[in-house]
Amino acid sequence: MLNTVRHGERARGEPPVLIVHGLFGSARNWGAIAKRLSDSREVLAVDMRNHGDSPHSADQSYAAMADDLAEVIAAAGGQADVVGHSMGGKAAMVLALGAPERVRRLVVADIAPVAYAHSQAPLVEAMRALDLRGIKTRGEADARLAQRIDSPQLRAFLLQSLDLREGPPRWKLNLDALADQMEHIMGWPEPAGRFDGPALFVSGAASDYVRPEHRDPIRALFPRARFATIPDAGHWLHAERPREFEAVLRSFLTPNP
Repeated sequence: MLNTVRHGERARGEPPVLIVHGLFGSARNWGAIAKRLSDSREVLAVDMRNHGDSPHSADQSYAAMADDLAEVIAAAGGQADVVGHSMGGKAAMVLALGAPERVRRLVVADIAPVAYAHSQAPLVEAMRALDLRGIKTRGEADARLAQRIDSPQLRAFLLQSLDLREGPPRWKLNLDALADQMEHIMGWPEPAGRFDGPALFVSGAASDYVRPEHRDPIRALFPRARFATIPDAGHWLHAERPREFEAVLRSFLTPNP
């Protein structure tokens, strides 16, 4: 089963919130938001397969990822409010479409149920090419990674998955599997089904991942979909505007009495 980080305690009558990170992310990336949300209910943050401390696999398909999430939810009581970002948002959508009984409310952060033409393969190659010999600190790793990746923010995000604690440094990402499965990760499997529960699609105003032409495909699969935009935020809206993102989550995930 996926490595799961638990925050807070189960609230009477309320299912847990399950947070599902995106490509190259981890449960750790969501720690601050998860801890704040856990002031009133249990919050579970998972490491997806081939990420963090979860098992590695050659299969990074959305069907497999959705099955992983269903297993976590089954062990946590059978139903959850699910929040997924990017790759995690697609996995959450596939889960909701295939096993709607597992999802009470769905939040999809800055991704649409469509295939994308771009690829994150260059980032995988940059991490694969990083010479880890002799690295003792994250600063040393950052200096080497800067030869391939210009953005300090992006390097800092990727380097959260570099384990410096034991033995020689190692990536806590299955880079070979992610490279091999990149076409599937950037694609969309066209699953059957429809999710008739409440769904919220949250976008960053400066991101182009969810465009106006995506709304019809979204509504076809999620007829109760609502849309929200966070100003001055890009694709990593939860990291760039965490308080605003948290406020949107709280408003949507708290059902009217």
